[in-house]
Amino acid sequence: MANSRESDPSSHGSSLGSPLLVPSKQPKKLCIDDMLQTYCGEFGNWQLKHFVLTSLAWGLEAFHTMVMIFADREPGWRCLGVSGLGCNDKGSSVCGLEPGSWDWEGGSGSSTVAQWGLVCGEKYKVGLVQALFFGGCMIGAGVFGHLSDSKLGRKGSLTAVCILNAIFGCLTSLAPDYVTYLLLRFVTGFSTGGVGLCAFVLATEPVGPSKRGVAGMSTFYLFSAGIVLLSGVAYVFPTWRALYVASSIPSVLFLVLVIPFISESPRWYLVRGRTDEAMNIMRTIAKSNGHHLPDGVTLALDDEANDATIEKQAISGSLIDVIRSPITRIRLFLAVGINFTCSVVYYGLSLNVVNLETNLYLTVLVNALAEMPAFAITAVLLNRFGRKPLTIGTQWFSAIFCFMGSMMGNVGIWKVTRVCCGILGIFGMAGTYNLLFIYTAELFPTVVRNAALGCATQAAQMGAILAPFVVVMGGGFPFMVFGVCGLMGGMLAYYLPETLNKPLYDTMAGLEDGEIV
Repeated sequence: MANSRESDPSSHGSSLGSPLLVPSKQPKKLCIDDMLQTYCGEFGNWQLKHFVLTSLAWGLEAFHTMVMIFADREPGWRCLGVSGLGCNDKGSSVCGLEPGSWDWEGGSGSSTVAQWGLVCGEKYKVGLVQALFFGGCMIGAGVFGHLSDSKLGRKGSLTAVCILNAIFGCLTSLAPDYVTYLLLRFVTGFSTGGVGLCAFVLATEPVGPSKRGVAGMSTFYLFSAGIVLLSGVAYVFPTWRALYVASSIPSVLFLVLVIPFISESPRWYLVRGRTDEAMNIMRTIAKSNGHHLPDGVTLALDDEANDATIEKQAISGSLIDVIRSPITRIRLFLAVGINFTCSVVYYGLSLNVVNLETNLYLTVLVNALAEMPAFAITAVLLNRFGRKPLTIGTQWFSAIFCFMGSMMGNVGIWKVTRVCCGILGIFGMAGTYNLLFIYTAELFPTVVRNAALGCATQAAQMGAILAPFVVVMGGGFPFMVFGVCGLMGGMLAYYLPETLNKPLYDTMAGLEDGEIV
């Protein structure tokens, strides 16, 4: 009986541990991409739900960013009919009119311009608010990019920025003077800079490699949809104080109704050494997608997948690690340059379209809708032609029409042609802007992905700060600058590697080993 028990593998679990027993098999180690492709599903029901809920945060970023278009607008004005003060309703400006001879349509509370008289010699203050907001975005992108990779994680950082946005947005509505308003817009920019960044990474990291590109490019639909919705909200709330409260309420709703149903990224858990929590999420993904994850399979980082002797421990990274590596250093510099030039063109052309002197609410609505076909086309072509050719092609497409616009006059048929060139220019650059997020994310490993994306986003915010100053020059000069930026951006993209169907690496060592091979 003793011999029969020892020879029966099914009884070794109750044995006292004889060395002759059949040894237990080592768990099969897989990186997240392999596990998604083999067992869990690359984009099933779980990923779809998680992606949609997380990407709703892009609408929040659109609200807090584009609200300035309506809150800081210059409203119409009318003469008060006081004789002898020389007011003329046919005039194009209130500059030079006698105080008391005119008034703002909708009253002084209709916008910050009317509230604090930001016209004529004070008009630069409107641009200063916009510049400081994007300056805050630039700083916030770097800070929350690092926190998202380290202590707070993706979900924790997204929760933090939404809380701050809700608080700062409501406080902005109570600003008693211009200086307070300026400072509150700066800190709102600081928190807004981390919203899209954290939402994008959190939404796309659980998606399999063959579906990640299209999924990542779909996030910008929510940004454009947010602008469309904001146009309606601004129409319903015509005063700037009420508008800031109304545009902050969605952040509160997101915290209460959406955040509790979003999971942390399994990739972040894995690089932080919390493998059990990462595996729990992977099992949930497999079950929700109708698959089964065997017990003998476990997660491993890139450099652990083929080495069972490496001990699990928390791994973190920073921009210093990115710059220290020759591979990621070059990628970072190129990504920063491309994001900067792309932002100058995108925001610059957007501001030029606003000068069409049409209904503001309708103009913003149409502009947001016009970007969506660019998102759809680039998403369809992404997996067919790859990231690199599309990045180059869309920027050069935009540059061609910008150069054409710079040579057009501003009268007759040439004026219409210049408007069309601007629309086609922003069409091409909207596709680039959408593509850059997924492309940049795939260029860097998990441990430094948000830090690198944060750095690229900071460069984009610098471009956004510069764009209004280019537009002010007027004439064909802005189009010429935008054309040069588009051309340079395409040239920089030429030196980036293709990432189509490449694994999404977890560690710096995994990236370096994979690229060398």
